[in-house]
Amino acid sequence: MSDDTLLDRLQRKADGRNIDTRAGILEGEGSQQRVKDPEPARQGMDVLSTVPSRSGPDSAEAPSYYGMPVLKEPLWIWTVPAYFYVGGVAGAASVLGVALESFGGRRLERLAERCHTVGLAGDMVSAGLLIHDLGRPSRFLNMLRVFRPTSPMSMGSWVLAGSGAVNSAAWVLRRRPGFLGGMGRVAGWMGAVLGLPLAGYTAVLVSNTAVPLWQQVGRPLPLFFMASATASAGSLLSLFPHTDKEERVLRRFRIAGKVAELFTREAVELEARQVAEVGKPLRTGVSGALWMLSRTCSLAGLVVDVLPGRARWKQVTADVLSTVGAVAVRYGIIQAGKASARNPQATFQGQRQGLGAAQVDGNTVASDGKPLSFPLPVLGQGAARTAPRPEAPYARFMVTQPEP
Repeated sequence: MSDDTLLDRLQRKADGRNIDTRAGILEGEGSQQRVKDPEPARQGMDVLSTVPSRSGPDSAEAPSYYGMPVLKEPLWIWTVPAYFYVGGVAGAASVLGVALESFGGRRLERLAERCHTVGLAGDMVSAGLLIHDLGRPSRFLNMLRVFRPTSPMSMGSWVLAGSGAVNSAAWVLRRRPGFLGGMGRVAGWMGAVLGLPLAGYTAVLVSNTAVPLWQQVGRPLPLFFMASATASAGSLLSLFPHTDKEERVLRRFRIAGKVAELFTREAVELEARQVAEVGKPLRTGVSGALWMLSRTCSLAGLVVDVLPGRARWKQVTADVLSTVGAVAVRYGIIQAGKASARNPQATFQGQRQGLGAAQVDGNTVASDGKPLSFPLPVLGQGAARTAPRPEAPYARFMVTQPEP
C-alpha cells in the first residue's frame, strides 16, 4: 500500500491546487474537495531570500505580495485608443468650425463647412469604435440611463452622444433659411461647447482609474490630449485641398496645437518621473517605443511645419508626421497603463510616496483614526530616506522608530 497522502496525489494530478510546501500546506475540510476540471500546474512563488522590511522602499524587493500584480490589467482593445484619437479630432474640428463661421467671414465658409463635416464624421466613427469595444450597441445605450456628473465615464458618454446629435442637426439645418437655419447655428454652437470636453475627457477618464501611471499624470494629461487633438485636427484638415487664406488659418491653428503639445508632453513626463517605477513604462518596452515614436514624429512635424517654404510636399510631410505622432501617443498611453498595472512596485511605491489614491491635502488622520504620514515608511526606513516638508500638515507624523 502506498504511503502517498491525498495532497501528494492531488499534486501529481496537477489540479491547480499545488502547494509549495516551503510556504504552506493544504489540509482541512476544503482539501477533500474533488476537482472536476483539472487546471495545468502553476509554478509556485519562491520564498523571499531577503527580509523585505529591511529593503529600501524603492528596491525591487520592497514589500509586495510575492511580486504579484495588485491590479487587473485593463482589457481595452485597439478600438479604445483609436476612439481617443478620432474623438479628439472631432471635438477640435467642431470648435474650429464654429469659430470660423462666427468670425471668419464668407471667404472661410468652405473651411467651416469642412470642419463641421469632420466633426460629425468623427462623432459617428467614435461611437462605432466605442460600441465595438463594448461588444453590442445596447451597452452604449445602457450607459445613457445614468447621468452622473461625478463620473467621467458617464459624462463622457453623454458628451459623445450629445455632440453627435447636435452636430447632425447643425449639418442638416445650418443652410436652411429662417428659423431652421437659426436652430442649425445654435446646434453648431452647442457642438463646439461639447467639442471641448470631447477632445480631452478621455484623459480624465483614464486618470480616474487605479492604474498608477494614469493616476500619476492625471493633472497634465487632459491638457496634453486637448493640445494633441488641436494639432491633429489642424493637420488632418490641412491634408484636404484649401486656399491660401484657409492655409494661413490652419497653419496658426495646428502650430499652436503642436507647441502646446510639446510643453504639455514635458509636463506629463515630469509628473511620471516623480516615482521611478511609475514612469518606467514610458521609457521601456512597447509602450516606451510608442511614446518615443510619438515624441519624434510630433517634434519633426513641428520643425518641418515652421521651416520656410510653401511647397505642398513639405506641408503633407509635416501633417503626416503629426498624425502618426498623435495616433502613436494614444496607443502608447494605453500600453503604458497596462504595463503599469502589471508592475506591483508601481502601485506600492506610488502609494508610499503619497501619490494617487493615497494622496491627501490638509488631512492628517485616516478613516480609521490613525495619523497619516507620507512618504509611507517601510517599517521604519522610509522616513529616514526622504525628509518631510516642514510646511506639510502631516510633517509631525513623519517620525518613526527604527527597527530593533
